[in-house]
Amino acid sequence: MTIKLKVPTIKCEGCAETVTAAVLNAVADAKVAVDVDSKVVVVETQASEASIKQAITSAGHEID
Repeated sequence: MTIKLKVPTIKCEGCAETVTAAVLNAVADAKVAVDVDSKVVVVETQASEASIKQAITSAGHEID
């Protein structure tokens, strides 16, 4: 399943790396792509959208 989330608090590549690490920490086999310019995170995973959102917010980022 593909989960696409708008994460307005992503400002730079460092933020992208933090979000990616948080998602992979929660779901090790997820595929994560972060577009810093559009502030969009795309996750390919079997995990629930709620668990992905929880990982991102626990890393200190907000989701629209």
